[in-house]
Amino acid sequence: MGAPLRPASPARHGGILELARLALSALVLALAACRDERARATASPVPGQDGPRVTVEVLNASGKPGLAKTGTRVLREAGIDVVSFGTAPAALGTLDTTRIVIRRRSAGAGDRIRRALGVGRVTVQPDSTKLLDASVLLGTDFAPRLKFHP
Repeated sequence: MGAPLRPASPARHGGILELARLALSALVLALAACRDERARATASPVPGQDGPRVTVEVLNASGKPGLAKTGTRVLREAGIDVVSFGTAPAALGTLDTTRIVIRRRSAGAGDRIRRALGVGRVTVQPDSTKLLDASVLLGTDFAPRLKFHP
């Protein structure tokens, strides 16, 4: 048989425990610093926070790549709930003017969308097959100035 098992010397455990204590202290400080940064960060508005909830789809009808995603970001920053975005059907062609087509709400929702975008012409075309309040067709006149996020 082998040698009997003996407990390790206390000095050896003291060094390991001291290292663990220092590592834990560093971790706690790092987490506290991160939490402080998150508390100071500004959050995006919650849809419906600045009035009745408005649900929209954003379609790029300008021919400029990526415009629907940019329009989506602008509207979400204004508290408008964008449920989908993409490219407008080719049958529409290229639009010079942004169109805000109201499907299920009053024209007041269109005015709110227009204020957020800075451009657009509001029209009312009820469509019960669409499960949203408005369709936004971005034209070539839409050129937002976005905030820089490092």
